[in-house]
Amino acid sequence: MTICEFSDAPDRQSMNRGTRLSTTALRLAGCGLLAALFSPPLARGQVTLDVAKITCEQFVLYKVANPDYIALWISGYYNGKRDNTMIDIEALKADVGKVRDYCRQNFTVTVMQAVQTVLGAGK
Repeated sequence: MTICEFSDAPDRQSMNRGTRLSTTALRLAGCGLLAALFSPPLARGQVTLDVAKITCEQFVLYKVANPDYIALWISGYYNGKRDNTMIDIEALKADVGKVRDYCRQNFTVTVMQAVQTVLGAGK
């Protein structure tokens, strides 16, 4: 008999009812543990964002995602348009700070507009 098979018949003739119940409970607990360990994780809903519609308010207040992730995506977007595969980390940090400062004063502007205003079109 495997761990997940249950039977009312005792394994041994000498087992009493209390021993059978505790053995059954242990087997049931073992099966539950195995099921929990080997079951697939719950699927999370896929979330997609239109970065062109993210407002400065959403950006600054972490309403849609971590602002650093959004800034990295925007940097990659503009650098990709220019076929630039290099990244200057310190310049990126400075640019993100400038855009964040601008966004704090202009909540209704989109982040893409803020980037174009602060860093120049096509940055």
